[in-house]
Amino acid sequence: MTTPGPAASRRARWWSRISSVTLRPLTAALPASERGVRLSRRIVAGSLAVLGPVLPGTEVRGIDLADGGGSRVRGEWVHRPRVRREGTVLLYLHGSGYAVCSARTHRGLTSRLAAMTGLPVFACDYRLAPRHRFPAAADDVRAAYDWLRAHGHPGERVVVAGDSAGGHLALDLTLELLRSRSPAPAAVVLFSPLVDPSLELARRRERSRPDPMISAERARRMVALYTRDTDAAHPRLALGFDGVAGFPPTLIQAGGAEMLAADAEHLARSLRAAGAHCELEIWPGQMHVFQALPLLIPEARPALATAAGFIRRQACGPRRAEAS
Repeated sequence: MTTPGPAASRRARWWSRISSVTLRPLTAALPASERGVRLSRRIVAGSLAVLGPVLPGTEVRGIDLADGGGSRVRGEWVHRPRVRREGTVLLYLHGSGYAVCSARTHRGLTSRLAAMTGLPVFACDYRLAPRHRFPAAADDVRAAYDWLRAHGHPGERVVVAGDSAGGHLALDLTLELLRSRSPAPAAVVLFSPLVDPSLELARRRERSRPDPMISAERARRMVALYTRDTDAAHPRLALGFDGVAGFPPTLIQAGGAEMLAADAEHLARSLRAAGAHCELEIWPGQMHVFQALPLLIPEARPALATAAGFIRRQACGPRRAEAS
């Protein structure tokens, strides 16, 4: 595990304190229901638009089509003009409890990844809870991956990235590909990944350090809108890595102030035990998916730059990365 920097910036510490007395009580007050989800969507969309705006000059093209196998592929291409690397793409899976966010809310993050890596990004718009439950989101992610492969992007030229619940979807996708002996992605990049949908790992960490944004119980109720019809022990929810060979190189970033740091540490141990190359970064004092808030958190940009460097090295090879 690496710990970038000696301590969180003053601005990051300030935002963490403010969140603990504003955002955390707000998330506790919102009902874990369709009405609460609608309110959360408006709040999150507005916040990300202000604190993580889209980079000027970014080109966005929406996709909504049948994949030929009875599924639909929805999302958007996000890229910078004159993309330098042809063939390799980044498949991005947004988070927020399988219920709240979208490709649109995450354009600030995906536009920065596109700029820093030189890669086109396909942000998948999977179906959301509570209207759509497990495995709807996972099925949509697999359809998007298969669609990319069918359109000239073999697995070794696809990097899968995701944050929070999107991280869980990225892990599930990769495990399912390996189990079925299908081509796996070149690499996986995870920001504050949810690994344990029961939130038990988070609950244990919360006893010593409460998350400034949300409680483990509130997060569990949100996630349950997607998982509640399925046994918690289902292998595509309670992810297992024993006996899994060939998991792609993986970078995990999490904030030291968030409860999902416990998930990140557990995942890193599990991947390394399975023989995978895994780099874990716990950024001191940072909150959940701080990379999405570059106008507020100074550490967001260097964290994304580290992730972009990892993506270039793993997907493009050293010569390609140097040529850019």
